[in-house]
Amino acid sequence: MSGRVRREEAVDVVWSGDWVAERLGVALEGDGELQELLGLALRRNPKRAHLLVSNVLGKHVPQKPSVVYGAGYGLGERVRALLGADEARRAVVLGYAETATGLGHAVADGLRDAPYLHSTRRPVAGVAQAGGFEEAHSHATSHLLLPEDPELLAGGAEASTLVLVDDEFSTGNTVLNTIRALHESHPRERYVIVALVDMRSAGDRDRLTAFAAEIGARVDLVTRSSGTVTLPEGVLERGQALVAAQEAEQAGRTDEASEGAAPVTRVDLDWPAEVPDGGRHGFTPDHRAALEAALPGMAERIAGALDSDVRRVLVLGFEELMYAPLRLGTALEAALGSGAEVRYSTTTRSPVLAVDDPGYAIRTRLVFPAHDDPADGPGDRYAYNVAGVGFDAVVAVVDSIADTPELHAPDGLLARLAAHTGQVLLAVVPSYTPTPLQEPAVLPEPLRGPDFSSYAPEDVGWLLQDLSDTELEAPTEEREEAIQSGGAHYAESLPVEYQPSAEYQALFTAALGASAARIARAVGTVTETVLAERGPRPVLVSLARAGTPVGVLMRHWARHRHGLDLPHYAISIVRGRGIDATALRWLAAHHDPADVVFVDGWTGKGAITRELAAAIEEFEASGGPGGSAGPAGFNPEIAVLADPGGCVRTYGTREDFLIPSACLNSTVSGLISRTVLRADLVGPDDFHGAKFYRELADADVSGDFLAAVTARFDEVADQVDAETKELLAADRAPTWEGWAAVERISEEYGIHDVNLVKPGVGETTRVLLRRVPWKILAKRGAGADLQHIRLLAEQRGVPVEEIDDLPYSCVGLIHPRFTRGATGADGKAVQGA
Repeated sequence: MSGRVRREEAVDVVWSGDWVAERLGVALEGDGELQELLGLALRRNPKRAHLLVSNVLGKHVPQKPSVVYGAGYGLGERVRALLGADEARRAVVLGYAETATGLGHAVADGLRDAPYLHSTRRPVAGVAQAGGFEEAHSHATSHLLLPEDPELLAGGAEASTLVLVDDEFSTGNTVLNTIRALHESHPRERYVIVALVDMRSAGDRDRLTAFAAEIGARVDLVTRSSGTVTLPEGVLERGQALVAAQEAEQAGRTDEASEGAAPVTRVDLDWPAEVPDGGRHGFTPDHRAALEAALPGMAERIAGALDSDVRRVLVLGFEELMYAPLRLGTALEAALGSGAEVRYSTTTRSPVLAVDDPGYAIRTRLVFPAHDDPADGPGDRYAYNVAGVGFDAVVAVVDSIADTPELHAPDGLLARLAAHTGQVLLAVVPSYTPTPLQEPAVLPEPLRGPDFSSYAPEDVGWLLQDLSDTELEAPTEEREEAIQSGGAHYAESLPVEYQPSAEYQALFTAALGASAARIARAVGTVTETVLAERGPRPVLVSLARAGTPVGVLMRHWARHRHGLDLPHYAISIVRGRGIDATALRWLAAHHDPADVVFVDGWTGKGAITRELAAAIEEFEASGGPGGSAGPAGFNPEIAVLADPGGCVRTYGTREDFLIPSACLNSTVSGLISRTVLRADLVGPDDFHGAKFYRELADADVSGDFLAAVTARFDEVADQVDAETKELLAADRAPTWEGWAAVERISEEYGIHDVNLVKPGVGETTRVLLRRVPWKILAKRGAGADLQHIRLLAEQRGVPVEEIDDLPYSCVGLIHPRFTRGATGADGKAVQGA
């Protein structure tokens, strides 16, 4: 760190965008104030590598609270002048999470009497979702609208003006997507868009004019400054390469910190009980008046807790909680007077490269784990330009939901702050809980490792209930007889977990080594296809359990290639019984259903593909998560690693080859059993069940499987890019070739039940491991991919029949007229019916 004095002197002579501009040729052009308002930084993002860093927003760059608040309030006053006092009083202001929640609130204050709401990425149980939208270039895109008053956003002929506030207006996509979504359900005659800076191109400006004409409404724009960003050819790729090079250079470095850790002191704010912590559920003029009256007293409590020699103070907000700490900061400025310097900024979810150079906007960053139990799982969070700046004290302001053990952990935010300042104060604002209009069923929360499964907690959230202490296993022959006689469903019990021999385990290891690159290609291809066709931040939902290793690998690919942390959950679907509707309701409450991409390992004849389509159609027809509020909007299309049956559009390959995760059961799937659905165990508001086989930890190769495949990502990257480009241009309509073959085989072999014909390497392996096999059909000439099939068949005494005209590498046939007399005393299959 170059020192506070040198940095403060450099502010007047160096633009904080010079570093990026010189290396990438990015040009920022506009009115005279633009470069004072904005600097430049870089980030890992597949859509936009550069980041416009505001000097007056209070997110990444500490700034005087009065300057930050004044920027928003002044824009609000301009909107009031535009609308007139009467219409301004009737307007509703909507801000965007996370960066513009405080800015939007300040704009609402400038209108004086307007209620305020901001979008949120934090779902809240019991609050109905009034809408949602996407932010195309963001690392975290899903915005929820959760007003306590369902009429707040109501439209109609007499509807008030809707004022939409964002920190920057770059392409206009986010705002226009919001207006379009809300206008369809709540049309109104006028919208006002407010931003600190307008950075649209000429084409984007024309698009706004055309959009207003299209919806038949007036759309005004109010900004503080305007300009354009000029991006040279190839800037995204060069920016990504520059980020990678800088990160490699910085690897292993730690922030310089003062000796010893500062004390952490909790300050009781005495926050007024009737005032919400912010605009997540709405903030009314009455709330505003109560807060204004309480602010001086709260600021005095903070000032009284500061050491007497403190001169430079940072008030640090928390992600979406921007307005409350901002107003505490403005009040603290007044309380401390000219004898102290107060600055304000907040923590953020957004990962940005830090470079300690006066010509770069993000000089330092602190990294710490999330501490509010986010819906998309654990992950890193950041505080920028805090370390090494010389703050004598930091006042960390969080809401009570975020006052968790993670906040106070040795690697948590408070400890990270304490290493860089002389004093840390913690001020907790009570999280506002709206009164629900009706008491909803309390949905369970996902299970995560290591308490449930051997996967890392961020890799998958299991939308299942833990039945580990329930006796569910039954002998294979007993299960088969009950299933085929109609006395039981296959999902009402579990097969005894197959324990592989040393020979079979060695075969798995060899198969993994031989096929890891092939799997990596398929993982990359299906993930890139999903990202290209289903949006920049899909929510992966794997069909437990065969789909779960694939979902984890897709998540790893997205992070490795694009720096994306995709949410991933595992859900149960049961043939003949449908999908877990409680899990779908949970997903709809926490994510936009349109973002959900269902993931499976492979297709056989396509039974689960059809089952999922029918289940989603039934769920949507029932009114979706609310029962009567309209369908949720889930897309039933499945993305799979391998589609030999020609059943889906989104796949990594249509080759029928050995996916080693099909060779084993729980020991390659995070030690989780297949799912269970039984009326005495699963109630109407419960998730389906499964078991965690902790006792098999010594045999667990789930991590080995992931490591072997991810290690090949870089070497297959070029092939993946070429294959994805080819697939996106190809006709990928399902042919259902596999289903036709299964029907033919069912009749030719006198089975007359397609459910007993299991095509493909993966399904045949399952037959040999979990059912009573009758015979195996192998495509003549199939080699190493069937080595484990032949070994298992030999161990169970199952004949292997070589045939020519087979669209799969192999097909497993379940004994068509099973009784326990159809197997010998040793449990091996016999030929006779």
